[in-house]
Formats: sequence, C-alpha cells, structure tokens
Amino acid sequence: MRSSVLGSRLLFICDAAVALASSGIATASAPLTTTLNITVEDLWNLYIGPVETASINTTVEPTPIPSAELIPPPQLYYPSYLSGAQIPGQGKNESWSLPAGFWWGVSSASYQVEGAVKVDGRGPSLWDAFTHRAMSVADNQTGDVTINEYYMYKQDIQRIAAMGVKAYSFSIAWSRIFPFGNGPINEAGLKHYDDVIETCLQYGVQPQVTMYHWDLPLYIQLSYGGWTNEKIVDDFVAYTRVLLERWGNKVAQWYTFNEPISFCGEYPVPDGYFTRTTDIPDVQQPFWCGHYMLLAAGKTYQLARSMNITVPISIKNNGGYKLPRTSSDEDTEAVQRAWAFNEGWFADPLFLGDYPSRLKNFTSSFLPEFTAEERNMIKGASDYFAHDAYTAAYYMAPDVGIEGCLADANNSLYPKCYNSTYTLPASEGGWLIGPASDPNTRWLHKATEWLPAFLHYIQDTWTPANGIVITEFGMTEPFEAYKTKREDILTDPLRSAYYRDYVQAMLMAIQEGVTLVGCLAWSIADNLEWTAGFTVKFGLQYVNLTTQERYYKASFFELANLFQAYMRDSE
Repeated sequence: MRSSVLGSRLLFICDAAVALASSGIATASAPLTTTLNITVEDLWNLYIGPVETASINTTVEPTPIPSAELIPPPQLYYPSYLSGAQIPGQGKNESWSLPAGFWWGVSSASYQVEGAVKVDGRGPSLWDAFTHRAMSVADNQTGDVTINEYYMYKQDIQRIAAMGVKAYSFSIAWSRIFPFGNGPINEAGLKHYDDVIETCLQYGVQPQVTMYHWDLPLYIQLSYGGWTNEKIVDDFVAYTRVLLERWGNKVAQWYTFNEPISFCGEYPVPDGYFTRTTDIPDVQQPFWCGHYMLLAAGKTYQLARSMNITVPISIKNNGGYKLPRTSSDEDTEAVQRAWAFNEGWFADPLFLGDYPSRLKNFTSSFLPEFTAEERNMIKGASDYFAHDAYTAAYYMAPDVGIEGCLADANNSLYPKCYNSTYTLPASEGGWLIGPASDPNTRWLHKATEWLPAFLHYIQDTWTPANGIVITEFGMTEPFEAYKTKREDILTDPLRSAYYRDYVQAMLMAIQEGVTLVGCLAWSIADNLEWTAGFTVKFGLQYVNLTTQERYYKASFFELANLFQAYMRDSE
C-alpha cells in the first residue's frame, strides 16, 4: 500500500514542482499541489492495488433446487419410518398470530456479498480502501470476491423464494452507478440492478433497496472528505434521483441509509491513508456526518414524494435494548445518555423534530441549528421506525462518574459519558445477559427476552405513525468458521434457538399492542462481516467459498417454519 500511495503523492509533488519552476515562482512559498485528470482504473491502481477475481465471472442462470435440499432437519421433520421422538415446545401457540400484511425477509449489503469489485465500470469505495489498506481485517480478507452474488444473484433469489421468503433487502453500490460518486453515470451498473429487481419480481419476492450501506465512493472521500463536508448532500441526492427515476415504485420499500451511527462512527478516517480535507476536530466529525446524513435523507424523501413515488421510505437505525446495570441514579442516567447518543441521535430529528437535549448539550457549540424548513423536511422522512435490533446490554456510569467525564474532554468515554457491559455486577451473580455469540462478535448476545420491552420503548418514545420494522436480526454461531464438516456447519443450534425465541418475542409484543409490520433476518448467506471478514458467520445459508455452492442451514428452516405457522391465519 505504502509504495502505491507514496508513488501517487510523489506524482502530485513532481507535477506541482515542475509547474512552479516553469512559472518562475519560488517553490518555498507555495503549496505543492496540482490537479490530475484520473480514470477509474487510475483510482484502483493508485489507491487500492491488485484485486482478486472470481472463477465464476458470468451471470449464473438458476438451476432447479433438489427436493432433498428442502427437507427440514430433525425436530422439524423425521422420515415416516422413525417414530417416538418427543419434542417439547414445538407446537403452535393458538393465541399468537401475525397481523394481516406482515412480511418477512432476508437481507444483505453490496460490499459484503457482491464481489466483482472492478467489473462493469464500478469505482472503488471507501471499504475497498479500508480492507486493502487502512484497517486490520481478519485474515487479510477483502470484498473482492466474497460470495460472488454479482454473478450468483439469480440462484440466490430462487433459493430464498423456495423457502417461502417474502422480501429480499439488498443495497446498491453507489460507485457502480457513479464510479466517482458524482459526474458520469455508469449504465452498466444500472442494468445489473435492473435484472436483480426483475428477478425478485419474477420469483414473487419483494425487492427492498438500501441506497447507502456504508460503501462511499472513494473519490468523494479523497476529494472533499466524504460525510464531513456539506457537498455530499447534493451528491447523494443526485445519486438517489437516478435510482428513484429508474425504479421508483417498482421497489417495494426504500431505505435511504443503513446504520448512520456505524458509518458516521468511522470518522475520522485513518490518518496517513486519506487526504486530510477538513479542520473539523476528530471528536466532532461523527456529528457533522450525522447532520449531513439527516439533510440528505430529508431531501431524498421530499424528492421521492415530488416524483409521485408512494412506497415506504425509511432510515435503518441500530442499537440494542438498554438496561441499567444497577439501581443507582447514575446508571439510570447512563441509560438515558445511551439512548440519546444512539437511537435518539437520529430518531429524535426524524420523529420528534430535533436532536435529544443530552446530545445537543455537546453539539450545540459547533453544529448549526436546523432551520424551521430543515426540521420540517427531516421530520417524517422515515415512514417506519426501521431498526436493526439484535441484542441488549447493561449500561452504567463511567468510573469517574458522569459529571467527572463531562468535565474531562480527554476521557475515553467523552462526550457520551456512559459505559456498557453484558454482565451483571458480582453482587447479582455476575451473569451474562444471555448466551454469547462467536468471540469475534463480542457485542452480540442472545437476549431475546428483552425484545418486547425494546419494541414497546420504541413505540412509546417515538410513536411512529406507521409502525416498526425490524430491518436486521441474527446470530453468529460460535466458532462456526473453524468447522470443517458441512453437516456440522449446517446444524446451528444457538442460531436456531435465537430465531425461534426472537420470533416468539415478536409475537408477544404484537399481542401486547406493538405495531410491528415486518422483519428482515441477517443474512441471506454467509458474507464478509466487515473487519471480522469470514471469521464469523451470520448466514442462513452456508457458502463454500471455493465452489460458491450454497446450502441451507437448520436455522433457515426454523425461521421459515415459524412464519409459516403464524402467518397462515393472516394471509
């Protein structure tokens, strides 16, 4: 990496020096900069370097799914010649049902599943640079090939349709449409997603599309600092206009952004790998990112409605349910700060009209107030309270106390000034909040018993008029990446239990009056889990990364069986 970036920097300096020398200007008094006309290929070569390519590099037509692949595992099914199994708790609870119109589906994200990163004119994204150059990714893995869905999407959509899946939520790679993030449009990228959407419709699967799932075009980051610069608002809206004009109401649901807490938290991007384009202090950069994201979301929403696009448009928030670790006032306040700096950061402007007060106490010194017009534009720009709701955790005050933390900008917890854990205090036994997932997803525990309270909190706090959509939920099976026998991989008991208990918790919440209209399981298949690479597995399907063959896991059958049972009376 360093040689290629150094080469590009030397190129900049040499060009500048030549220009200055020929003009007779003293080089000591002028910055050594210049402007280069570079192609998409130049971007790849200068900032990313060589990329892997897949052995399968043409679109794969779907082949019939063998009937044996669709036989559920034991406990859900036994051959007729085997009798006597006694399995408690598998029967349908007749007092539970899903509401009419409820849908369920599976989800993915472009960089995590597509591969084919340099194919058909795609420009590099920020995550290509992260995985190749700027971050420590497990086993040095990248999204170059991943599970090759760019060529395997027809087979994948057929496979989920065969399991009764009603919706597929995927994201579009901005740099496939605009290789530089702005400027020329790449028709080849649009044609690819034309066919993905048409294939969904062909198999009776709702296409649900996320416009932005973290893979920012690299050129935008290099040229003006990405989400820390207000220029991105207009560039994003220009990009989304193309998507809306192309597919509009053909997409069942649009999501403008996925987990802004996460991608804004990437700022500041690692020093030494990207041009420093801003003097915004590091601690402030995530909040500028969030500010511009909200403006971009509001403008995109208003644009869609002005184009007579009537399908739901939402933002996917994220976070877990928050519980005080002790009964102290300090831990109770820590919980409220956690809500404010996580869900409330974006949900309050979208559903209540402005940032939460605890967050504004910090941001008011540097973020501008939303104008009345901006508040009105942003409020209501998410039709559903869409939430990636995986787990729960305990929250507590920092060791120095909340006030002590707020008084010390050097405290590692500043400005949020709360801490979290997954264990109770020793005085209460020191137990985990729930069974742990894979060690490489330390943030995730099976805490499904807290889901009804979580959904009630969302409904009571933000009162979304159209209800709640769970846009991601899932579990990593511990040490699955280290299993070598396929049958061991496909038998995933913790993930199966997680899905069973999660769906039952949704049913309880619905019976208690929560308006829940749909859910999406993460994920369609094993994929690149960002910096964890393929060392953790969330997939409902196992993928052989050598042959790219897919196999249903037991948890997929568990999930499909639950929805089949509880949707019968509502369809």
